[in-house]
Amino acid sequence: MSKASSTILDFQALTVQRGDFLLEQICFAVQEEEIFAIIGKTGAGKSVLLEATAGFFLPKSGAVLYQGMPVHEIPLHARRIGYLYQDYSLFPHMTAEENIAYSLRMRRIPKAEIRRQISEIAERFGILPILQQYPGVLSGGEQQRVALARALVMHPQLLLLDEPFSALDPVTKRMLYQMLLDIRAEFHCAILFVTHDFAEAEQLADRVGILISGKLRGITDSRKLFSADWDRDVREFLGLTDQEKKKEAAHDSERIL
Repeated sequence: MSKASSTILDFQALTVQRGDFLLEQICFAVQEEEIFAIIGKTGAGKSVLLEATAGFFLPKSGAVLYQGMPVHEIPLHARRIGYLYQDYSLFPHMTAEENIAYSLRMRRIPKAEIRRQISEIAERFGILPILQQYPGVLSGGEQQRVALARALVMHPQLLLLDEPFSALDPVTKRMLYQMLLDIRAEFHCAILFVTHDFAEAEQLADRVGILISGKLRGITDSRKLFSADWDRDVREFLGLTDQEKKKEAAHDSERIL
């Protein structure tokens, strides 16, 4: 992340109601070219936060500012936000090439330019040989690379990733970890991703936030994830209270001896 970077995404007391679930008073900012991870359990509100960030629905109160403007007020074609869904959400009736081209066609880009951009990004992600194949015959890693290509082909300034590595084997994960860092360097975009994996956030993110039951409980440098001064709920979520209990038990045993 550049030291001279400025804010690209600003959550201003964002509150979102989805059925019985409440995402409440979310306040934090993401800087240009920063990788920011939100960690939380299933049901904590991670996907709701991403969907609100993309402007998929109006907040109950507060706002998500994207480059200084409420995101839902920016026309879709002008947002330049890429979104990678947890299940990749590739259109099953379209080839890989047609999936990647979708956002470009929606922006009425000339066909020759679409072909050029697809060829360029397909080569970048090593998916040229599978462009004419349908999602149903692709491996998980191939589907993810196609979905990433679709999200990045319009050169977004912000990339949103929903549990991007959860369904992948360890070898593919490591390869895509490096790819994500390369994407940030090459496309100069900010990345906001949500995960339940502590190690993933620690390894990839510049900063991390902890989301528990719809509330953002704290933010820290990823290198301080397990050493920051968290409250008891966060320490318990991170498994630190178990370690503390073990240390206390060991200390008590030493005193008895």
